[in-house]
Amino acid sequence: MIELIPAIDIIDGKCVRLSKGEYDSKKVYNENPLEVAKEFEANGLKRLHVVDLDGAASKHIVNYRTLEQLAGHTSLTIDFGGGIKTDDDLHIAFDSGAQMVTLGSIAIKNPELFERWLKTYGNERIILGADAKNGKIAVSGWKEESETELMDFLARYITKGVSKVLCTDISRDGMMEGPATDLYREIMQAHPDIHLIASGGVSNIDDIYRLDEAGIPAVVFGKAIYEGRIRLKELTSLLL
Repeated sequence: MIELIPAIDIIDGKCVRLSKGEYDSKKVYNENPLEVAKEFEANGLKRLHVVDLDGAASKHIVNYRTLEQLAGHTSLTIDFGGGIKTDDDLHIAFDSGAQMVTLGSIAIKNPELFERWLKTYGNERIILGADAKNGKIAVSGWKEESETELMDFLARYITKGVSKVLCTDISRDGMMEGPATDLYREIMQAHPDIHLIASGGVSNIDDIYRLDEAGIPAVVFGKAIYEGRIRLKELTSLLL
């Protein structure tokens, strides 16, 4: 059964969503992310994906106080990403309650540091963030497109020991036009042993069922919930 991971994206301590990663498309859904997290927990969800959008843009962790609140007042297993660029940033994320971190830009810009963290903390706590635009990896809060091909990027780090990958098709993120199921299926065919987390484009419960049928291990979704396209009660049959 597919693992369900709702997302909370944070700007100025508030729960927001963007479209295609564009910051000027910001829409605030709740001034208090903890309220949102508690609602997820009350409906049987166990996981949470938290993105510090201020951190991603600023290139250092910013909203760690919000992370502390989420971790301290729920029992959700949280992975946290956005702005983790140094040892201090990583320590802050873990000390603030993240059980896992999602790292993307650093794996492109400082691969030696990423590999050191992978060895130090292990592949259960380090998730490789693979944010793709036109088949290439995007970094720095999706503001920069690298020359690195997605499939090459994945192959490199999976051989280094990565076992969890969060892959976002940026063109679909926040658009609710359906996930890139064919892309995720291609990744799973190439790397059948990884725990792939699909992200971007989920518009309704049927999209999640299709990902499950395709054998995708996990899915991140957010805007479909906030816009009322998915009701939390609908997810009951998919909960592990």
